[in-house]
Amino acid sequence: MSSKRQSALMKPVNVSDALSEIVGKGPMPRTEVTKRLWDYIKKNKLQDAKAKRQINPDQKLSKVIGSQQIDMFQMTKKVSTHLKEVTK
Repeated sequence: MSSKRQSALMKPVNVSDALSEIVGKGPMPRTEVTKRLWDYIKKNKLQDAKAKRQINPDQKLSKVIGSQQIDMFQMTKKVSTHLKEVTK
């Protein structure tokens, strides 16, 4: 048996209802949540054309991060409030 601890990024998390509309139902690792979120942002062209670090939320994404344009690093903080660790 390995005593190596699982990375916090790889631990499955539950996803809020609002976020699950974008990334799907959890539980899933945070890395997968991030990947699916960026896939959604790119597919729907939500990055600002000039300032790529700025995200312009659409109706679905605004339920998670608010309706104002937001920096991608601030977005990460807002998204984390929609994640809960899976308890056993």
